[in-house]
Amino acid sequence: MAESAAELSESRVLPADSPPPQPNSTGVPVHNLMPEELVAKAIAPVKKQFLRPPPTRANQNDTVKYTNERSSQQHSSTLVKEKKSKRQLKRERHQEKKSASHLCPEVAKSGDVSSCPYKDKCRFSHDLDGFKAQKPDDLEGECPFLSSEGPCPYGLACRFSGTHRDVVDVAGSTNTLRKSSEVNGLNKDVQKLLWKNKMKFPKADAKLKSLGLLGPAKSKMKVMEDKEQEGVVDSNNSHATNGNGCMKGTGDSVDESECSPCVPEENNIINDRPLKKAKSENVENCCSVEGDNGVSVLEEDTRNNTADTQPAAKIDDILPETDGSLKTHSREKKLIDFREKLYLAPLTTVGNLPFRRVCKVLGADVTCGEMAMCTNLLQGQASEWALLRRHSSEDLFGVQICGAYPDTLARTVELIDQQCTVDFIDINMGCPIDIVVNKGAGSCLLTKPMRMKGIIEATSGTVDKPITIKVRTGYFEGKNRIDSLIADIGTWGASAVTVHGRTRQQRYSKLADWDYIYQCARKASDDLQVLGNGDIYSYLDWNKHKSDCPELASCMIARGALIKPWIFTEIKEQRHWDITSGERLNIMKDFARFGLEHWGSDKKGVETTRHFLLEWLSYTCRYIPVGLLDVIPQRLNWRPPAYSGRDDLETLMASDSAADWIRISEMLLGKVPDGFTFAPKHKSNAYDRAENG
Repeated sequence: MAESAAELSESRVLPADSPPPQPNSTGVPVHNLMPEELVAKAIAPVKKQFLRPPPTRANQNDTVKYTNERSSQQHSSTLVKEKKSKRQLKRERHQEKKSASHLCPEVAKSGDVSSCPYKDKCRFSHDLDGFKAQKPDDLEGECPFLSSEGPCPYGLACRFSGTHRDVVDVAGSTNTLRKSSEVNGLNKDVQKLLWKNKMKFPKADAKLKSLGLLGPAKSKMKVMEDKEQEGVVDSNNSHATNGNGCMKGTGDSVDESECSPCVPEENNIINDRPLKKAKSENVENCCSVEGDNGVSVLEEDTRNNTADTQPAAKIDDILPETDGSLKTHSREKKLIDFREKLYLAPLTTVGNLPFRRVCKVLGADVTCGEMAMCTNLLQGQASEWALLRRHSSEDLFGVQICGAYPDTLARTVELIDQQCTVDFIDINMGCPIDIVVNKGAGSCLLTKPMRMKGIIEATSGTVDKPITIKVRTGYFEGKNRIDSLIADIGTWGASAVTVHGRTRQQRYSKLADWDYIYQCARKASDDLQVLGNGDIYSYLDWNKHKSDCPELASCMIARGALIKPWIFTEIKEQRHWDITSGERLNIMKDFARFGLEHWGSDKKGVETTRHFLLEWLSYTCRYIPVGLLDVIPQRLNWRPPAYSGRDDLETLMASDSAADWIRISEMLLGKVPDGFTFAPKHKSNAYDRAENG
């Protein structure tokens, strides 16, 4: 990482023994077509001198196995793998942690075996000599934590440990605590309460009760606790008193009109839908891609989180007042002015914290975390809470959550309001993924307007932070319906709504319907900000939408930022940036540095950074440099023909082959491990798939 982009492009792009990069290809002969004909066919009109014959390659969407010559011989005899049971795989993982390659973090930090508080009971290895013997060579460049206060948190495990130097404080100690520039970590005490279904949500429950949305059933955990407290169950009474004081069985469905008004029970997390155990596999976790990587939190943030977990008796004392007339009206809340601000959309997988930092450097004004599932957050899953992380450079930041029911979402926003520092909370009501829709969340809510109303009223009435929502135009193609709801959404309590100009059924198969977005913006009330989303890929697109509909507050940029994150610079400077391959590589180098700071500079952190870099490269290969086009700007739906760049690095970056993306990653993060494989999660390089446009 110490080399400049120019040196990389000259000396390391095309080794003599490596195959040439495979450029993008439409499979359609384009040499004899005029630029206007190509545009009509949605093919990028690349200048003829840069065109080349399309590559002859098998299915481009297959998983690419990228190994060197030595590893390919080792793996050739193991094509048929033995199917192992879950218990055997778990046993192997535990044994692997005990191997010398998994050094105890405490021992790695200090270099002293006796520093581990768990001693022989530690699940990691304490074999320093064995770890040093098998540790791979250090990567080029300096440790990303050298500029921060305190020593590198990964110590001997850091892949840049050769550049470490002792950090001595005033007292002469080398153990200075490193302050992190990231916040929104989950407090361990709160996590334990969530695991045990003992977390209280007084504000959410009070609001749900006032709206008549609080279910009467009790969690199984509470039933067991009641039995333990009573000692003996009254066998003459077949109906136990439920959480609202009703003489009904715990599994019965009871109208709230039959129940006496009272305070909800503390463990009633999801009243009529008890939460699963925290360790059980949750199907909604499919959208989680980042793990809890142990990044430290600011000391003051930790103290604030601890203060929020004080005994709940004091909170219960003020519960009756939450229904009073002193409740803040939705229009009196702090509002965020999205007008004229460049908004980076919440993006699954690629919209991680390092990528958002890259976009902030390039001019983004508003950032939002990846979509997090409410049920997973309420279970205290560390991997889901990692999606709420915020960097200090994100001065206007929100989180996006997704759920199916008002009680789930209301409790989640209260929890986020307590534990996180955010400027707004966005609710996803447009996610088209089947596994989300089948749970009643995402785009499924577009078919249930009364549930949408309950969710918005419950969440906006629970917290003072602005609640925004993101929707599609409708569920079924040809049946748009948001325009009929847009006037009500503001009265329900939402501060802003983003309209993605496609239906759930369309996915990304057609261009966004901006005329319909304009129609929605004109129907909205004055206190509801409407943002448009879909196919913005240049400053001309941005200008057109803003001029065509002055009622539009702003535009959200999604895939355009994935393919060329410098679109924010182009919009602010009102120009087409003919960015060079060296400048693009420098942006990737920034991402690699940000990734190592976020996921870690040890072996696991380096490979996690590589994985998300490769996911991002699966989008950037769609970009066609301005200087190569006969017609500018490039449109988002254009398919690039096979072409050569102005230099070898530009040609390499145009490839839609995973093997070439891996070669780019090796320029920044060193050689991949033996047997390394990669396939893009969203098949973003597959133009023939409807969900990818």
